[in-house]
Amino acid sequence: MEYMAESTDRTPGHILCCECGVPISPNPANICVACLRSKVDISQGIPKQVSVSFCKQCQRYFQPPGTWIQCALESRELLALCLKKIKAPLSKVRLVDAGFVWTEPHSKRLKVKLTIQKEVMNGAILQQVFVVDYVVQPQMCGDCHRVEAKDFWKAVVQVRQKTLHKKTFYYLEQLILKYGMHQNTLRIKEIHDGLDFYYSSKQHAQKMVEFLQCTVPCRNKASQRLISQDIHSNTYNYKSTFSVEIVPICKDNVVCLPPKLAQSLGNMNQICVCIRVTSAIHLIDPNTLQVADIDGSTFWSHPFNSLCHPKQLEEFIVMECSIVRDLKRSAGAGMISKKHTLGEVWVQKTSEMNTDKQYFCRTHLGHLLNPGDLVLGFDLANCNLNDEHVNKMNSDRVPDVVLIKKNYDRTKRQRRRNWKLKELARDRENMDTDDERQYQDFLEDLEEDEAIRKNVNIYRDSTIPVESDTDDEGAPRISLAEMLEDLHISQDATGEEGESMMTQ
Repeated sequence: MEYMAESTDRTPGHILCCECGVPISPNPANICVACLRSKVDISQGIPKQVSVSFCKQCQRYFQPPGTWIQCALESRELLALCLKKIKAPLSKVRLVDAGFVWTEPHSKRLKVKLTIQKEVMNGAILQQVFVVDYVVQPQMCGDCHRVEAKDFWKAVVQVRQKTLHKKTFYYLEQLILKYGMHQNTLRIKEIHDGLDFYYSSKQHAQKMVEFLQCTVPCRNKASQRLISQDIHSNTYNYKSTFSVEIVPICKDNVVCLPPKLAQSLGNMNQICVCIRVTSAIHLIDPNTLQVADIDGSTFWSHPFNSLCHPKQLEEFIVMECSIVRDLKRSAGAGMISKKHTLGEVWVQKTSEMNTDKQYFCRTHLGHLLNPGDLVLGFDLANCNLNDEHVNKMNSDRVPDVVLIKKNYDRTKRQRRRNWKLKELARDRENMDTDDERQYQDFLEDLEEDEAIRKNVNIYRDSTIPVESDTDDEGAPRISLAEMLEDLHISQDATGEEGESMMTQ
């Protein structure tokens, strides 16, 4: 006889819904889900439409009671902000899931899909899914109110440079854009010999001063003025001013070093050419190719000035050029530049071609010059040099001509230039033709000097077609590998013209 085990699989019994009579599995309420939902709405009390404040100027959302936060569309931060708007009603139910429902970016609507659960009749748990519609309303935050007023500021950084050329400022502008140091400014004002940066807090101004000290040789002073005070709460309201003075030396300036400084730099000649100004002043001796770097503290301890301003540059034509191969170096000489070649040249002014007067000089441009080339330089022999260090020098040690750079056709260079730079949004005074010429000089310096170019974001100009890198004159150009593509968010997902909700 065999024992037959009974099957353990039993089908649960069904009951009839007490409302509609449909067979259902037993539950504490003995009502089907459809009837239960028709009798009980667990989302009751949760608002289906809520308003959210958004500031168009700074792209931030308002989070009560008094905070403005920056959130990307459909981000976790924005979802948390939306849920906090209905935090009190949601505390009565159990939140299971929440997520965004896609809407048009410019519709000014945010839709959040919520899944909630709640215990209803006789312990039955009901789950419901619904959508809450958030209306984005424009509202200007307090910080943007102050920016629009243009009169509110707590600290100002005044950057000054006592020179006639703005090359250092153009370079500094690109560094500020690259590292985003302009984002906390309320206003940027351009004046004759510098820039003013206005801030809503002293900490932001101090951060800007520290950035300037790391990027350009300068010195700074700080002062503050008492605006108001409360003797009962012991609070004071100050306006702070930071004055930053950049060294009065620009690229392509000819300088005369103090004797003690020239001796400390490796017994280099006092007459030098400034080839670059970054975090230090980079000088080269055109007679020996000896180079030296002078930081801000060293400059202010042994100050010197530029002998000639850029308007005194004259055009010369190279009559003869020879390379100096073997150069005797004195004891204790400093480092020699490997990027330049020492040359001895005979030049003649293009304005004196009807005469036989020629000038002999040594130059650091021996690798660039050939007979017949045009070159820009300073005529020190016929120039009135009002400098205390030059007046004490032996006249035999002062060269007749100091060559600065090779001269190319500027019109062709501008026409072929297929790149561009970004600029700071600032309040300008009337811009004259001299400012435009100085800006073109800075663009040419970027093409010629790779060391400066690596610190600047250069963007490709799509309006100008790409040409071959060959050049009849050999003028330096920037390769496409060094350029960035300028990003313009001006199209929506369909490829049509559209704008983000934030810009409405």
